[in-house]
Amino acid sequence: MPAESSNLLDGKRLALQIQEELTTQIQTLHAEIGRPPGLAVLMVGDNPASAAYVRNKERACERVGIASFGHHFPTEVTFDEVKQTIHDLNANPQVDGILVQLPLPPHLDATALLYEIDPNKDVDGLHPLNLGRLVRGESGLRSCTPAGVMRLLAAYDVELQGKHAVVIGRSILVGKPVSLMLLAANATVTMAHSCTPDLAAVTRTADVLVTAVGQPGLITAEMVKPGAVVIDVGINRKEVEGKARLVGDVDFTSVQPHSSLITPVPGGVGPMTVSMLLGNTVWSYRQRHKASYNS
Repeated sequence: MPAESSNLLDGKRLALQIQEELTTQIQTLHAEIGRPPGLAVLMVGDNPASAAYVRNKERACERVGIASFGHHFPTEVTFDEVKQTIHDLNANPQVDGILVQLPLPPHLDATALLYEIDPNKDVDGLHPLNLGRLVRGESGLRSCTPAGVMRLLAAYDVELQGKHAVVIGRSILVGKPVSLMLLAANATVTMAHSCTPDLAAVTRTADVLVTAVGQPGLITAEMVKPGAVVIDVGINRKEVEGKARLVGDVDFTSVQPHSSLITPVPGGVGPMTVSMLLGNTVWSYRQRHKASYNS
C-alpha cells in the first residue's frame, strides 16, 4: 500500500483501512453473537492529554461498532475503588477489553492495578501473562504500539529476516516488546538506551531503526545508515513560532532524505496504536465467543 513517490510510512491511512476491516468483521460477528464487542477505559483525574486520548479511543470505538464502558474517576479515588471496578468489569460478559489510562496520580499503584485486569481482557497487552506469552512466542494479546509498528512494516513489505534492527529505548510499553516482535520476525536485534556509549555508532549499523525515548530531535542524519527504515515512536510537544507542535525523536527534515522509509509525527505510529487497541478488543471478543461454544 505504499503511496506513490513518497518514502512515508503512512500510519494514518493504514489505520483507517484497518478500522474499515474491523467494522465489517464486527457487523458480521454482532449478528452471530447477539452483542457488539465491548471496551472499558478507566481514567483517573483530569489530565488534558489523557482526556484527549480517551476521547479519541471512544470515538474510534463508535466508528467501528465497539460498545464503550467508560469510567472516569476523580483524582482522589482510592486504590480499592478502582480495583473493585476492574473486578466488576472482569466479570461483566459484555466487556471484552479493559485498559487503565496512564499516567495515574501518584497515590495509585499503576502496576498493581494492571495486575488486577483479567489477562484475557488486557487489551493493552501489559499483564505479565501476556508479556510472557510474547516471550514464548505463544498466541495472546500484544502491546498496541509495538503491534502497530509491526503491522506498518508488514503493510509496506519491509523484509525483516536477516536484517539488523536497532531499538532505542527499553520501556515495557514499547522498547522491550517491539524488540521481541522483531526477533520473532527473524531480525537481529540490538537494544540501545541512555547508558549506551556512542549511540551514533550503534544506530548507523541499523537496517531498521526504532526510537521510543521521548527526546525531540535525538536522531539526526549522520546517525542513520543510508537507506534505513526509520520508525519514530516518540511523541513530544514542542513550541515552534509560539505554537505547540507534535514532533518525534527523529529530526525528520534531515533524516527523511537518508531513509528508504520513515514514519512522520504525527500520522505515523500514533494512529496505528488506536487501531491495534480496537483489533485487540475484537480478538478478545472472538476468543471469548469461541470459548463459550467449547465449554
